[in-house]
Amino acid sequence: MALAHPVRRVIGIDPGSIKAGWGVVEQSGNRLKLIGSGTIKLGTGGLTERIALLYAKLRTILEEHQPNEAAVEAIFFQKNADSALKLGHARGVALLALAHSQLTPTEYAPASVRKSVIGNGAADKVQVRAMMRMMLGAPELEGLDETDAIAIAVCHLHHHPLLTTRRL
Repeated sequence: MALAHPVRRVIGIDPGSIKAGWGVVEQSGNRLKLIGSGTIKLGTGGLTERIALLYAKLRTILEEHQPNEAAVEAIFFQKNADSALKLGHARGVALLALAHSQLTPTEYAPASVRKSVIGNGAADKVQVRAMMRMMLGAPELEGLDETDAIAIAVCHLHHHPLLTTRRL
């Protein structure tokens, strides 16, 4: 008798202070299925309002899709200190939203994500989008932040195949 594979549902988050990508990918055995994805558009208002909106939207997404694992893009080198600080605030808010859903995310550097899903750590965002469309049979995927977030979730599934799940 074959053992049943646990169903894993991972949310990947590509945080940002103006827009943030998210993607939920489910794995059952060797099969991947895109559950939901999108880009959270935060606008250009004050940072406090934007990160409050990010938190609220992520909490709604987490409640709706009930992931049992999480992955977030790690901070990478920024040339502009102001941009780096704003990105840090957005990442902190994303981590807080995940913590309130009892999820402890694994962090992945952008080059590690690209290497995992494309085989080339120097691949660009357009190549990542094309691979996610092909891999998940989702030609309608358009947003680069959205497909980056999906790739983060897929990377997590590739790197942590034996993690146990908590709920679903």
